[in-house]
Amino acid sequence: MKNTTLMTLDPEKLRAAMRAWSAGVTVVTAVHEGHKHGMTVNSFTSISLEPAMITISLRVSTRTHELVSKSGAFGLTILSAEQSDISNLFSGQVAGAEDRFANLKTETMVTGSPLIAGGLAWMDCRVVQTFDAGMNTLFIAEVLAAHEANDGPPLIYHNRKYWNLSEI
Repeated sequence: MKNTTLMTLDPEKLRAAMRAWSAGVTVVTAVHEGHKHGMTVNSFTSISLEPAMITISLRVSTRTHELVSKSGAFGLTILSAEQSDISNLFSGQVAGAEDRFANLKTETMVTGSPLIAGGLAWMDCRVVQTFDAGMNTLFIAEVLAAHEANDGPPLIYHNRKYWNLSEI
C-alpha cells in the first residue's frame, strides 16, 4: 500500500467557494432539563421519505449541539423571507440577546423542542445516529412530526446576504 500525504485545503478557500452555494435558512432548537437554545443552520437536508429522515450539521462547541446531544431531539423551523431578523438573532448577530426566545411565539409538537411561529414549516425530530465530522457533528434524525405552517417565499442565503426567491 502506498503511503500518501493528505493535503488540507485552506478553510478560507473552502469558505469562499461555498459562498456560491445558495441555501434556505433554518433554525434548529433543542430543550433539555428546562434549558433551551437554538441556532441558525443552513446545513440541513432531507435524506429519506420512508422512513422520514433528515440530517443537520452542528458545530461541536455550540450550546445547541450540547442540548441536541443530551436530549436526543431537536426542532427545525424553515424560515420565511420575512424572518431575516430571526435568522440574525439565532446566528448570534444581535448584541445582548441572552434569551433568544424572549418575545418570540413558539409552539411544540412531540419532543418539546420549540418551533418558531411564522416559519414556512416545522419538523420535530429524534436523533437516531451521529457522526463526527471535523469540528462538527452530523446528526441523522427521524422526523416524528411535520407541519407546513405558511405558504410564502423562503428566506434564502447566498454570498453572505439574504435574497428573495423569484420564479423564472
